[in-house]
Amino acid sequence: MKPALSVAIPAHNEARFIGRCLDSIQGSAAQAGVPVEIVVALNRCTDRTQAIAEAAGARCVVNDTKCIAAVRNEAVRGTTSEAVVTLDADSWMAPGTVSAVLRHVHDPRYIGGGTYMWPERMSVGIFFSMLVVIPYVLKRGVSAGMFWFKRDAFDAVGGFDEQLLSVEDIDFALRLKAHGRQFGQQYGTIKRHGITTSCRKFDMFGDWYLWRNPQLVREIFEGTNRRATDLFYYDMDR
Repeated sequence: MKPALSVAIPAHNEARFIGRCLDSIQGSAAQAGVPVEIVVALNRCTDRTQAIAEAAGARCVVNDTKCIAAVRNEAVRGTTSEAVVTLDADSWMAPGTVSAVLRHVHDPRYIGGGTYMWPERMSVGIFFSMLVVIPYVLKRGVSAGMFWFKRDAFDAVGGFDEQLLSVEDIDFALRLKAHGRQFGQQYGTIKRHGITTSCRKFDMFGDWYLWRNPQLVREIFEGTNRRATDLFYYDMDR
């Protein structure tokens, strides 16, 4: 049976989290009563990520470049459904997420969109660290976290920009939004059935880390700063 939705997941040494991610997708798909395809793009994995993913029924592809945009593109291009979702391996869906995505992605008012994203835990430090990040996101006027779109829209905007080392997700959202505007479509946000994401970076660096290092946040939002992205993303011990 052809899947109603494909979920594309980039994964670099995600053995700790990917099982929960995949379980949440399958649970949400079961509640929606539809078949869902999962494609995991393995990136420089040296742990059990592939074994866990395949045991859960996911199909794996490989892209070992040190560029998250390229890994995301590899995952999306490995999918077969018209409707696609991108989700990080350390995030998980709510029970109603798949149903909400299908309602939105097939609604002609939307070119695609993002979702609300909640941290798995909250603290005073995380709250203030989020205050450093939120202005950069609000300035761009798009939601992120998990993207949903039709494959033809993804192809039309050229996927994620592989010249970027970070904020490739926000860049993709902005280009998707601009593309939809040409056809009178809007960029949507799923609010009630969003996703939850791990706080592993706060667990590793400390809850106050971004609040105390606003320069790092600025460098990450440049999109091309190798030192900043290696520190906070690519060389992070998982």
